[in-house]
Amino acid sequence: MDKPISLRNPKPEDGPRVSDLIANCPPLDENSRYCNLLQCSHFSDTCVSAWMGDELVGFVSGYIPPRQPDTYFLWQIAVAAAARGQNLTQRMLDFVLELPACQQVTQLQTTITDDNEPSQRVFAKLAKRRDADIRHEPFFTREVHFDDHHDTEYLYTIGPFK
Repeated sequence: MDKPISLRNPKPEDGPRVSDLIANCPPLDENSRYCNLLQCSHFSDTCVSAWMGDELVGFVSGYIPPRQPDTYFLWQIAVAAAARGQNLTQRMLDFVLELPACQQVTQLQTTITDDNEPSQRVFAKLAKRRDADIRHEPFFTREVHFDDHHDTEYLYTIGPFK
């Protein structure tokens, strides 16, 4: 039987655990520990942590872009192996979109590479559950933004939510 998972906004002291979780979820890009501390403090109102007892098993980081108050930009989702298969990703997405800081949000944006089919499925499922459109376009290109060291990131927009 799966242990219950509780969701809450992260706290600054969660930063090191977030770093460890992301390091154990390849192929996610690892951020600096300082970046994760900022996500757990300055951006905690738009992030969510998932806990199985005292073990961090999930994390969603994101923010509301200053010039787009109706948009939630999702930076990263991490789910520990112990919590996979429990619909945790969708639960965390619902949780974050219902936060007080996201009251004016009508769409979600994120970036995904062409070969990341699992992420594409996550956001197709979110769009279907929210009865929303989904579209994508090149955002940060391999040639211009990554000097040929990273695949093009496509900006996915899911919304407006109904």
